[in-house]
Amino acid sequence: MNRRDVLKAAAIVAGTSLISTKSLESLAADIAAKTPALTSAEIAAIDAAIGKKGSYKEAEATYTVPLPRNDLKITLKGESVPISFGFGGWVSIKRSVDGKSAMIMSDCVLLQEEVNLLITAAQEAGLEIGAIHNHFFYEEPRIFYMHIHGMGTPEELAKKYAKAISATKIAPQNQPSAGPPPVKTGKDIFDVDALNKIIGYEAAINGPTIKYTIGRPDLKVMAMGVEMTPNIGLNTWAAFTGSMDKAHIAGDVAMLDTEVNSVIKILRANSIEIVAVHHHMLGDEPHMIFLHYLGTGHALELAKGFKTALNQLGKKSSMHEMKM
Repeated sequence: MNRRDVLKAAAIVAGTSLISTKSLESLAADIAAKTPALTSAEIAAIDAAIGKKGSYKEAEATYTVPLPRNDLKITLKGESVPISFGFGGWVSIKRSVDGKSAMIMSDCVLLQEEVNLLITAAQEAGLEIGAIHNHFFYEEPRIFYMHIHGMGTPEELAKKYAKAISATKIAPQNQPSAGPPPVKTGKDIFDVDALNKIIGYEAAINGPTIKYTIGRPDLKVMAMGVEMTPNIGLNTWAAFTGSMDKAHIAGDVAMLDTEVNSVIKILRANSIEIVAVHHHMLGDEPHMIFLHYLGTGHALELAKGFKTALNQLGKKSSMHEMKM
């Protein structure tokens, strides 16, 4: 679509309403930049290659397959925690904005002895390693997270990824079932309405946990021609497990470099531990930094601390002012 066609399309969308030239240009840019959708045939090919069905987020044109480590029994400081608290990996596929290619992005949950075996397998399959790091303190067994990415067609990316993980516990065919559903879900355990009101978003219920996943709509982050959105890894999240009186919170904050220390300061002021500060992606612009945190306390107080940290995003910091 050339510029003239885009402007024409934007005018049609605008209809007969009054709209400025600047607004029309902006609307045209939004139409032109919309990521092409994955086809039903491509989604079926992804499912067949990986061996498990996922879900398609139409608003982001992103297909995601969850890859939880149901084979693991995790404790934090000796206390058992569910896999859904932050030990579930995933793989997502999304087209580039120009539609000429697609990206695969994955967050792999690994025991330390599994890390280098998967590095070798991923590179031999034609994929790349974006990051390797921790998300937690105090967990047993020790868990690491590896981000894998690559570019190509959706089907070939899924096949490469399936080949890379085929000998690992990540592969769906090598995973045990999740087992029977819990007696109580996160909706029964937590005052979800009260937590939603504090955080300003609606929690997803995942077994005995609840989770908030929040994007960065204030930013347009591109990597290798792909617009990075929540379901392909650009998100801030907070998971709760335990009980209202003694809850555990864990999560991740997606930040610009100028936001990092403001978020750290707020979390520490609320007695929430900083676990890691690192990148997840390569080649992203602007470059995003991710902070992992962990806290224990009353669920409402933890939610207030998280919300206060969340409110730091998008603000200008002293570091930003010095750069200007």
